[in-house]
Amino acid sequence: MEPTVSICVANYNGAELIGRCLDSIYAQNSDATIEILVHDDASDDDSVAIVSRRFPDVRLLSSADNVGFCRANNKMVAAASGTYVLLLNNDAWLAEDAVETLLRAQRVYGESILTLPQFNADDERFSDCGMFMDVLATPMLILEKSEQPVATVMGSCLWLSRALWDQCGGFPPWFGSIAEDMYLCNYARILGYPVVALSHSAYYHHVGHSFGGGKVVAGELTTTIVRRRLSERNKLYVMFLFYPLPLLLLVFPLQLSLLAVEGMVLAIIKRRPSVFTRIYGHALWAFVLNLPDLAGRRREVQARRVIGNREYLSVFRWFPHKLRMLMRHGIPKIQ
Repeated sequence: MEPTVSICVANYNGAELIGRCLDSIYAQNSDATIEILVHDDASDDDSVAIVSRRFPDVRLLSSADNVGFCRANNKMVAAASGTYVLLLNNDAWLAEDAVETLLRAQRVYGESILTLPQFNADDERFSDCGMFMDVLATPMLILEKSEQPVATVMGSCLWLSRALWDQCGGFPPWFGSIAEDMYLCNYARILGYPVVALSHSAYYHHVGHSFGGGKVVAGELTTTIVRRRLSERNKLYVMFLFYPLPLLLLVFPLQLSLLAVEGMVLAIIKRRPSVFTRIYGHALWAFVLNLPDLAGRRREVQARRVIGNREYLSVFRWFPHKLRMLMRHGIPKIQ
């Protein structure tokens, strides 16, 4: 009998955390048949040995070379047999009613992308519940438990049907990592499928464990060169591919200019020219180099759009979230 749900766990050097992640899947209070797949992305720790020894029923895939988060998940979903797919980070674990909550919501919303409330794994306090986006494609955490349509959810706990995954083409392998969840959610939305953050159950997450940064520590926003570089580049791609033409013409030139200015200002303040060259210069140059390919992809994506501009923008916010974070937390720490 084919499984109801395939839970796919992308792993890289997760020996300290993978056990708790998989234990939480086995502890699910649900009658659904669950298949578990783990993709190890060329880890150099004991991850593979731990999974093989403690969880012999897990379908373990591996890569000789590090292929990145997008390709790892694409490989797992391609090998999965379930009607539904739950993508789960190796540094996250589920509440016991998570799968049953998602299945019930699937019956309510039909084809959709779903997520659960996220809790901080360190102190098990509530963190957020899905994300809106500002018009410059910066995701904005929703800091209240409220079941509602959202712009995007985190790939650390992302549920959808296999059929919807296939309609969207999965994660874009050319993203590598970071913002692939924004891509998938935006794609589903323009195809007419809702993205919904649920208000019940939970998953617990060590945010930033894989790439470092991406969170507020002691009131200071921390990030890394690699995370910020991938984030800025891939958000440009998301804007260019999915934004309605009027919005794109309005904000995309502004975004390119703001990125250049932001990069130069940060490089001067931190006295690190590499902040500009390795993050902002890289993102801008990558967009220019890939523009012909991106233009073709945009035509394909926009030809499939079924929702209007007003509906698409209903989960966007106009005030720039970076500016809000700057006023609240100051200049980010870049490691």
